[in-house]
Order: sequence, then structure tokens, then C-alpha cells
Amino acid sequence: MIKLIATDIDGTLLDATRNISAQTKDVFKSKDVPKILISARMPDAMYYLQSDLDILGSPMICYNGALVLHKEEVLFELDIPYETLESIALLASELGLHVSLYRNNEWFVTALDEWTAREINNTRVQPTVQDLALTLAYFKETAHVGGAHKIMYMGEEALMDTAFAKANSLHSNQVHCYRSKETYTEITPAGTSKRVALEHLIKTRYDGVSLEHIAAFGDNYNDMDMIAAVGYGVCMANGREELKAVASHLAGHHKEDGVAAWLSENFE
Repeated sequence: MIKLIATDIDGTLLDATRNISAQTKDVFKSKDVPKILISARMPDAMYYLQSDLDILGSPMICYNGALVLHKEEVLFELDIPYETLESIALLASELGLHVSLYRNNEWFVTALDEWTAREINNTRVQPTVQDLALTLAYFKETAHVGGAHKIMYMGEEALMDTAFAKANSLHSNQVHCYRSKETYTEITPAGTSKRVALEHLIKTRYDGVSLEHIAAFGDNYNDMDMIAAVGYGVCMANGREELKAVASHLAGHHKEDGVAAWLSENFE
């Protein structure tokens, strides 16, 4: 029995135009259970999608599980402490990679380069553009409120190979490095997990719901622990083969409204 729907966003819920289709909106609105967005995105990049689905004000899981919010209340969070985030950011700068630093609804970049432009287009969020030294000084001065929820490298694949290996070697006990694409590395606090975040959320907000009652949708490596743990773990047709291997169900391609189609067929 499905009592809650949890879904990844990019590569899962969005269609070919990176929007939520009319079919998906209709299907979601017809299901009288909580619907939770769970993504690597920052909160501001998720609110408009909640609005499209008519679930604005519902809890959300951001930064792959490093931040769980219900409106303005933080239900759970992990962060990267200043000394570690400084080292990771400077490593990217030394290699000539784009680096983005995120905390809550703050997003810092050093330039409006092609990588920043791509993320603005994908997420509809505008960053703060300033020298890396200023951003690091800001994080150091405000360390008492927490470190970064996510750091993201973007750049050429060969350079990314080097950066990924070095960041892992230097800070494997402090962070989790995730290669979302050949040209992207997302770095979150050690222990970051969509499954763990989902467990915290249902414990604090959804009494009577357990993992076995959840239908969860995903497409990438960062979805694996969640998909493997829930009662209805659904991998998209475009998903990683490793994810398909641990999923209990398969859905159509995200560009063909795979989530909506699966819910229509399997959840009355």
C-alpha cells in the first residue's frame, strides 16, 4: 500500500523541456498521499516545482539529503565544515574548474561562465557572483551557523577525473563525492543519504508511514540507497544500470512521463 510518493527531479520527474508536464501534474494531483521532492537541488530550485504540483509548503529534501526542510523549519541537516570546504574549493580553483558553493538558499560562483549559465537555465536560480576569496571569507565568518550543504565542480572530464580523485583522497572521511555526470562532481557532507533523510522526514512528519509504504523514483547513483530501501523502488528507463539492479520496479523514460505513467498503472 503506497502512503507516500518521493521523487527525484532531474532525469526523473522533468520532461524533455525540463518542466513538469500537464500529464504529470494531473496524475500527481489525483493521488491523495503526500508527495515529496528529493533532489541534489537547493530549496529555491524546488519551490517552483512544488507550486506546479500544487504541493507548495510540503516538506522537501535538498542537497541529496543534507538538508530536510518543512517550510522554514530545518528538520535535519549535515554540512561541510569550513576547513574542509576551503580545501575543496581551492583545489577546484587550482585546477581551473568551475566551483559552486551552496548553503541553504545561498549559491556562490566566481563568474558568469558557461557552467553557471547552464545551472541558471536548469534551476531558475540566480547565484551570487564574487571572487572565491570573498566567498571563503564569508563562510569563515559565518561558520557558527554552519558550513556548506554542497560544493559542485563543473568542467572538462579529464580535469574532473583529477579533481574527483584528489578530493576523495584528501577528504574521504569528511565528504561524499558523487560524479553525477562526466563533467560534474557533487560534494556533500559525509553521511549524506536520500534514504536517511527520508527516514528522518517520515519519523518527524508522517506518523504511520514506513519505508515499505513509499513509492520512490530515481535515475542515478545518488538514488540507489533510497530505491533499494523502500517498498516500491522505481528506476526510470533512462536510469543507471546499477540502479535498475536494485530497483523493484521499472518506469518509462523521464522524457515520456515515466513517473506519471507508472503511478497511473500501479497506484489507484
